Amino acid sequence: MSVNEPLRPLQSLRSFEPVELGSRVDAVLEQTLHEQRLIGAVVLVAHRGKLIYHRAAGLADREAQLPMHEDALFLLSSVSKPITSVAALVLVAKGKIKLDDDISQWLPYFKPTLGDGQPATITVSQLLSHTAGLTYGFLESDQGGPYRDAGVSDGLDRSDISLEENLRRLSHAPLLYKPGSGWGYSIATDVLGALIAAVNGTSLAEAIDELVTRPLALRDISFRVSEVSRLSPAYLNDQPQPRRMNELEVIPVFEGTAGIRLQPTRALDPQAYNSGGSGLVGTAGEFLHLLETLRKGGAPLLPKALVDEMGSNQTGELELDNWPGRGFGLGFTVLKDPAAAQTAESAGSWRLGGAYGHSWFVDLAEQLTVVAFTNTAFEGMSGQFTVDLCNAVYGQ
Repeated sequence: MSVNEPLRPLQSLRSFEPVELGSRVDAVLEQTLHEQRLIGAVVLVAHRGKLIYHRAAGLADREAQLPMHEDALFLLSSVSKPITSVAALVLVAKGKIKLDDDISQWLPYFKPTLGDGQPATITVSQLLSHTAGLTYGFLESDQGGPYRDAGVSDGLDRSDISLEENLRRLSHAPLLYKPGSGWGYSIATDVLGALIAAVNGTSLAEAIDELVTRPLALRDISFRVSEVSRLSPAYLNDQPQPRRMNELEVIPVFEGTAGIRLQPTRALDPQAYNSGGSGLVGTAGEFLHLLETLRKGGAPLLPKALVDEMGSNQTGELELDNWPGRGFGLGFTVLKDPAAAQTAESAGSWRLGGAYGHSWFVDLAEQLTVVAFTNTAFEGMSGQFTVDLCNAVYGQ
């Protein structure tokens, strides 16, 4: 063996025996619901291409006492990002765009500048990897910032402006750094959505349908709610129990920040612009199907080489704020150091979440995909439930 050849891991010693795994995951769900940290959840686990655990637990609507069902619709928030990213990569696979293309040829009205006013060039891959120099308004200071001053929407509130107008406003806020020189979780996927629409010659909704959901026969992932009766209301963690979200919630995700503006009725507003980073609605089962499609190599959407690129760390040794041990690929985080991340996942695993209460990960080495959609922010995205669920899956 060449000294430069990577070591291949020994056959996994972990056990994903369905009955034992199911018992462990059930215990986590029961405990979390009992402690009133979640209202309801749908959890799915696939191993080696087979669904080995599926359960809808708790309530979809507490006030109406409606139980959760596996086909419940959820506001996906940032679970939208990998879906939109896949759509962009389908365009790459079709030869319509290249990863290193300057996006200005399709978005001439979006004219980002550096802090000194000099024009900046952003590429497709920089949007996908969140290295474009952008941020989110909710991450700005609670004392104000350029995004708030310009009236930029993060894609989660019920703004009546168009996607093009939002990008025009975004142009007035200077980039945080020269594209490619840093990393920051951002509105980049909304810009990517505008690019996809322009290249495809359609709305973003039509593009995602044509490029992603229709080829996989996914009927519920959309910017519009297919059946309102299946849409789970959104809840917010509070004491002594989560409360139903108001029409508009402004919640500081981190101390001293402006706060994320969550407006659940946005999904019911036909005038709301298509937010590629936050605006989709869907089910746990359909999202699992998309992740499994990617894990198995990407057909019929993408060639394996592009899936491999999507799941490769694009951020080198850059530190990702609030994600120790992880880098970023083309649409989601990629695990570099399990010890630093304090996780049982294998190196190379993909992961991201969603503000309305979702988490998911794909462990390529173990051929394992886990999707947990809940109706409770932020426990279902970043609370102890996500840690306990991961540990339960791996038997930790």
